Order: sequence, then structure tokens, then C-alpha cells
Amino acid sequence: MAYSFKEKVALVTGGSSGIGLATAEMLLQGGARVLIIGSNEDKGLNALELLRQYKDAVKFKVIDVSLPYECKQAVKYAVAEFGKLDILVNSAGQYIEKPLIDVTEEEYDRIMDVNVKGTYFTCKYAVPELIKSGGGAVVNVSSDAGINGNFFCSTYCASKGAITIFSKAIALELISHNIRVNCVCPGDVSTPMLEKQLANVADKSEHLKRIVEVYPIGRVGRAEEVAKVICFLASDDASFVVGAVWSVDGGLTVY
Repeated sequence: MAYSFKEKVALVTGGSSGIGLATAEMLLQGGARVLIIGSNEDKGLNALELLRQYKDAVKFKVIDVSLPYECKQAVKYAVAEFGKLDILVNSAGQYIEKPLIDVTEEEYDRIMDVNVKGTYFTCKYAVPELIKSGGGAVVNVSSDAGINGNFFCSTYCASKGAITIFSKAIALELISHNIRVNCVCPGDVSTPMLEKQLANVADKSEHLKRIVEVYPIGRVGRAEEVAKVICFLASDDASFVVGAVWSVDGGLTVY
């Protein structure tokens, strides 16, 4: 059963694929109007085609969240399209897996700009609109890598660790405005990001088998499993959940 988002307006970054797209669809199922943003127009148009049954309740805009000005524009687009903003889901993210000594400054900057700066500034520009709406919900997508360190993943871990603590900090700051901030920390999920991770290995099935072996549940996650938690946190049913860090990782971070 979908949570009720009747009369709500949501902005979902990274909403054209993976966890973001699954979240956008669940928000629409609950009656929300949703602006999805992404950096690739073709992926965005494909997402709109998948969501065509929701007609004018869903829109797409090309936005590069690594640029603070475009984060501001994303919020403006949501308000221009639908009149207000009630929910922000920051799902846009990039991944890198490299030894520390091999990471270039350009690679570091790109991961930090998309993952950290994008989340930070989209939140910054969304807050005044959420206040105008009388409050709302922000859900930031962190990672198991934002809780525990991972091998050859220092840059990604640094970015997601920042999102986890940033979410806790602004949760304290914004709850007086009736804005609840929480974050989710998924493990490996079957999304285009995981497919990209597997693209550069010689034996994909063997590599995936090694990934799965560390999960107590015995498999990687599905995008809709994470989206269900995001939608709960965005809903009024989570009215007493503030500053939480929700692991959605099949038991990975229990170790």
C-alpha cells in the first residue's frame, strides 16, 4: 500500500534512474506531484515514458547538481511547475572505486561536487520553500559507505560520510520549522550504478558473487526496497522520525 502524498509536491534529484526513479514512482502512486531532475536528457525522457500514466503530475528537468546555481534552479522549477514544495529527496550521486594513491584531483572534485555539494545546496535552496509550505520532509541518500569504511573506496566514503553527518546536523537546525530531515544508507542495489561498477571487471558474475557473499541476507538490494523506506520517511507516518540514519543494506553494516 502506498503512503498518502495527496496535495504534496516533491523534488527528486537523480530521479531518472535507480533509487531516485523508484522513489518518484512511489511518490506519484501516493498522489504527489513530482519534479525529477537528472543530468542526462535521454534518461529523463525515458523516465517520463515509464511514468506516462501519471501524465502532468510528473515533470523532468536537466540539472547538474554539482553546480549550486543549478541546484537553485531545480527548486525554482519545482515551485514554478507545481506551486510549492513539500518533499525533497536527494538521490543524485556518483561512485568511484580506486586506491587513494590513484585518485586524481579531478575525480575527487567530481565525486564531492555531485554527492556533497549537490545535496548541500539543493537542501539550502529548498528550505525557504519548505518553510513557506509550513514544513516538510528531506530525505538524503547516503550509503553503507557513509557508515563504515570500504576497501579502495575512500573518496566515495568521504562523500557519503559527509552526507550522513550533514543530515543529522540540519535535522537539528530545521525541525523548529517543522522540516524533518533523515537519511537512508543503502548497501549495493541493483541499479545502473552497480551495472557501471561491474562494467570494468573481467568476470561480472564472479565479481557479483563476491559482493553478495558479504551480505547476511545473501543478495544485493532492489531499488524499490530502498524507495519504500525513503517514502516512509517522507510521509506523515514518520512524524516522530528526525535525524535518523536508516540502514537499508541486508545486514551489511551489522558486522
